[in-house]
Amino acid sequence: MHHYQDTYKHKGLRNLLAQQLKSKGIQDELVLKAIGEIPRHFFLPADFEAHAYEDKPFPIGEGQTISQPYTVAYQSQLLELKPGQKVLEVGTGSGYQASVLLACNVEVYSIERHAALSEKAVKTLQKAFSPAQLEKLHLSVGDGTQGWPEYAPYDRIIVTAGAPSVPKALISQLVNGGILVIPVGKDEVQKMVRIVKINEKDIKTEVFADFSFVPLVGKNGWKES
Repeated sequence: MHHYQDTYKHKGLRNLLAQQLKSKGIQDELVLKAIGEIPRHFFLPADFEAHAYEDKPFPIGEGQTISQPYTVAYQSQLLELKPGQKVLEVGTGSGYQASVLLACNVEVYSIERHAALSEKAVKTLQKAFSPAQLEKLHLSVGDGTQGWPEYAPYDRIIVTAGAPSVPKALISQLVNGGILVIPVGKDEVQKMVRIVKINEKDIKTEVFADFSFVPLVGKNGWKES
């Protein structure tokens, strides 16, 4: 049974985690503050609760993982978030990345392929945020590789699974000046890629460090095996 209690001990461990991420090069104060606020232990299976504030990924079921906090912070920092922006997340997973975005005071649209994970994420997020905060969160079940066209365009898009290439559908759903952060690669290890959409014809691509993600599955990702 999961106990949704957030104690002083948890808060202390979170502050240490935020400091650790800062020492690893995370500078964005909005992101560090969010990591320091979000009860990550809510988003993990109860067996892992004691390890929730270690900088490690953990399995969450359906063959998926909750990314390590450094990865979440790194991707979030590359987004260059500003309060009030509209952000699409492809791959809700546990809901932890969505919670960090929400704590950065942006409007979050998050899409997940596995209905069971999405349902679980909804319940967890309801424990972590007030009803007023949750008004800025929109969750859906579907193929995130095609984006979420009904609510496009987005100021920012973040993909939390490794793609074989950058889905054009996602670039088309960005505003001009918008940023897409996505891990891309054919192997176990992907490069973190940031794409800035300059206008309908031009994009700027930047390639960053290596990371390892579960595969992005869908029409514009890896096919179902």
